[in-house]
Amino acid sequence: MTNLPEINIGVVGHIDHGKTTLLSRLTGKFTDTHSEELKRGITIKLGYAEAILSQDGKTFNIQGKGKPIKYISFIDAPGHEMLMATMLSGAAIIDAAILVIAANEGIKPQTKEHFIALQAKNIKNIIIVQNKIDLVSKEQAQKSYKEIKEFVKGTLAENSPIIPISAQQRVNIDKLLEEINNLEIPKKETNTDPIFLIARSFDINKPGKSIEKLNGGVLGGILQKGTLKVGDEIEIKPGIVIKKANQTYYETLTTKILSLHKGSESVKEVFPGASISIETELDPFLTKTDSLTGGLVSLKGKLPEIKSTVKIKSQLFEKVLGTENSKKVEPIKTKEMLMLSVNTTISVGTVEKINNQELELNLNIPIVPIKNENIGLARNIDGHWRLIGYGEIIE
Repeated sequence: MTNLPEINIGVVGHIDHGKTTLLSRLTGKFTDTHSEELKRGITIKLGYAEAILSQDGKTFNIQGKGKPIKYISFIDAPGHEMLMATMLSGAAIIDAAILVIAANEGIKPQTKEHFIALQAKNIKNIIIVQNKIDLVSKEQAQKSYKEIKEFVKGTLAENSPIIPISAQQRVNIDKLLEEINNLEIPKKETNTDPIFLIARSFDINKPGKSIEKLNGGVLGGILQKGTLKVGDEIEIKPGIVIKKANQTYYETLTTKILSLHKGSESVKEVFPGASISIETELDPFLTKTDSLTGGLVSLKGKLPEIKSTVKIKSQLFEKVLGTENSKKVEPIKTKEMLMLSVNTTISVGTVEKINNQELELNLNIPIVPIKNENIGLARNIDGHWRLIGYGEIIE
C-alpha cells in the first residue's frame, strides 16, 4: 500500500457533535484511547486512525472491497473550548478537514472557533457533515442546512459540500467517502531537507520487558517535506529542558532512526503524507507521555536555531469567536501577552514592538521558527485563550 496517494484529514467541531463516533464508522477504530478520555467522554489528546479508501464499481468503502485508491490518516481534534491549543496543533498537520455540525444543535461557539482555526491554518479542503439527522424532522434538517450555508457564506468553505448523515445509524457514510475521494491531494516537496512535526511521543514498552528487548523512544507525527530513511542520523529541537542554577535552557537531541511505521506497516523510507511513527535510539524515558510533542525533527545539523524572539506579520479577524456573544477584535498593543500556535507547539510571548502588521515578541517558551510558517494568534479573554488572528513568521 506504500504507493497509494496519501492525505491527512482532521475531524473537527463542537464537543458531543459526534466526531469520534463518525471516525469509528469511517475506520473501525475508536480514537479515544486514553483511559482519562474514556472516563470523561471527550477527546483530550489528538486521536489517530488510518484507513484505506477502496473503490468497488461506483461505490467507495473502507472494508477493502475493490481497488485501493487512497491512504487516509484521520486526526480527531478535541472539541472542548479548554483544549483549543491541542486543536490548533492538530490543524498544523492536516491537509483537509471534516467539520461536524449536529443537526439537532446547530452551530455552537466551538463550531465557529474550530472553523476559524481552519482558516487561520489556511485549510481550504473542507467537507461539512450535518450529523444526527436521525434526531430531527425533515423541516429541522432543512433549517439546519440553511443555517450552515449562511455560516460559510463568503469564507473558504462557501462551496464546500454539506452531507447530511447519521454516524450512529451509518446513514450516508458512503456519500461522505465519495466526497473524501474528491479531496485534492496536496503537492509536497521531497527534494529538500526533511521537516517532521512531532504531534505525539511515546514509550511503547510494557512494564517488565527485559532490557535487551526494549524498544527505543517513539515519535508520532507528520513529515511535512523531504524524506526520512531507516538509519538516518536525526536531530530534535527544541529537545529537552535542562535546569541548572535557576537557569532553563534546551538541549538538542541527536539520535538514529531504528524503524519507520505507517499505520501497522513497517517501511524503510517515508515521504510527506499520512501520519507516521519513528522508532529512535533514544532512551524511552525521554519520549514518554508526549514529552517531546511540539518538537521538530530533521537530519543532523539542518534545523534552524532555537529562538526566544520571533517577528511575524499578523492578520487579525474581525470578531472573536468561541463565545456566545461575538466581540470585536481589538488591535494588538505593546506589552500584551499572546499565545502562538507554531506547528504542533504552543508558546506565549510578550509583544515588544509593533510596526503596522509586523509584531516582535519575546517568547516564554522558545520555538524553532521556520520562515513563512503559518501560525495562530490567541488572546486571553475572560480567562480563556481565544483565536484573534493568524500570522506568518518573518524571522
